[in-house]
Amino acid sequence: MKVPTPKPKLLQDLLILKATLQQYHPLVIEGHTKDIRNPSIVASRIVQNLQTRWNSQKMTKPVLLISQGDPLKERGISAITRNVGVELGIKRFLVCLDEDIFPPHTKNADRHDVIYETKYSLMVDMIRNHHDETFIHNIEEAVDEELYLKNKRSMEQNQQPLADWYRDFALLQEVTKTAVKIAAGEFTLAHTVDDMEEFSVTSFYSVGVGLGLYEKDDILPYF
Repeated sequence: MKVPTPKPKLLQDLLILKATLQQYHPLVIEGHTKDIRNPSIVASRIVQNLQTRWNSQKMTKPVLLISQGDPLKERGISAITRNVGVELGIKRFLVCLDEDIFPPHTKNADRHDVIYETKYSLMVDMIRNHHDETFIHNIEEAVDEELYLKNKRSMEQNQQPLADWYRDFALLQEVTKTAVKIAAGEFTLAHTVDDMEEFSVTSFYSVGVGLGLYEKDDILPYF
């Protein structure tokens, strides 16, 4: 008889969320959904680079893999993320967009090895609690500006503008990383590609770096 998989613990209280994240070194994996490479090979390379970095940093906290609701596919970021988690033997923390922002996000998210789950809005509250409303406004404004510039370049190349949902997922991406660093005081962002696609959601990490939400030293490039 198959043992049922335990449901993730849904964190809905800001203090509990912060106390939970404080115990870990958060790891965020970001890359492209349409990546056609073998996810196992890509993941192994990332794991090797992570272990080298963490050994040199003499890290003491256990690692918690932060997922941002990508549905599981055979290839691409969701498959790579799952493989990284399995190879490192670590559990996952899932952050999903609220239903009033993008209804199917929570339903379709990969929950393999997820032990904690929360909503985007609570991560926003984490930032507000640490800074203020202006700080969130600055992130939104910077994402909007980057989206405008990307759409301008896209049109100059006779391509369609980016879909409306780009804004939601770019904000999810940058807010999540900002919030986990606030809570834990540290984190690692590992990219799955060395040549970032210009019009990808992942490329919005430049917003986070530009605003000083996290440091370049927090980022592990793919090599």
